[in-house]
Amino acid sequence: MVFSSNPLSLSVPDPAFETWLRDSGYLEVLDQRTSELHRISKSTLPTATNSTIAASSSSTATGVFVSFFSRIFTILSVFTLNPISKLTTDDFSGQTPPWTTQFVGSCHSYCFPSSTTQARLRVHENVKRYARNYATLFVLVFACTLYKMPIALVGLLSSLALWDVFKFCSERWGLGRYPVVRQCLIRVAQCVTAVILIYSNVQMALFCALGVSYAAMILHAAFRKLTPVKQHSRGRR
Repeated sequence: MVFSSNPLSLSVPDPAFETWLRDSGYLEVLDQRTSELHRISKSTLPTATNSTIAASSSSTATGVFVSFFSRIFTILSVFTLNPISKLTTDDFSGQTPPWTTQFVGSCHSYCFPSSTTQARLRVHENVKRYARNYATLFVLVFACTLYKMPIALVGLLSSLALWDVFKFCSERWGLGRYPVVRQCLIRVAQCVTAVILIYSNVQMALFCALGVSYAAMILHAAFRKLTPVKQHSRGRR
């Protein structure tokens, strides 16, 4: 049986539909409902097992084994996401959400995602909400990494000082009137900067900071429950 298309139906783009869900508060309701259904299903599982006559220990061990690996799969699946690609400049233009009440929250603000769908929903939404917090966290981790790697810190400061000297000399000597000479000097400064950064191993410090901060961001976003948008906006004021 073939159904004809309804001319009165509307086709809503995915970004607009996500925005409507977010503004209407359905994302938080969906996340909370999914967690409650998972908790209820787990609590009723022992009752159903006791009501049956054959409840062997081997089946229990198999259930624990499957549950353990399903959780591992859920955690590994969120690391395949790229929630940063959906960020816009508007996500960084607002005020930073409070670190204690919004970003960290209480112990009741966290729970294990019951499925990969719920984990993906949390990651995409929380990264969008706490983008400024995660950016600040990356800066702090990068600063701590440079503190542990003094040679990389010296190399980064030397590169910044090199460009400050180049800018000062360019303005003092009027290199803007000689664009060819200025471009040649810029290329030379870029090569010197690259040599300094590679020799001082700054790329390793940057890689470590990116790895640690990205892992912390993904884990926090996956375990953090979605809070109502109105409450989130009120915390910004």
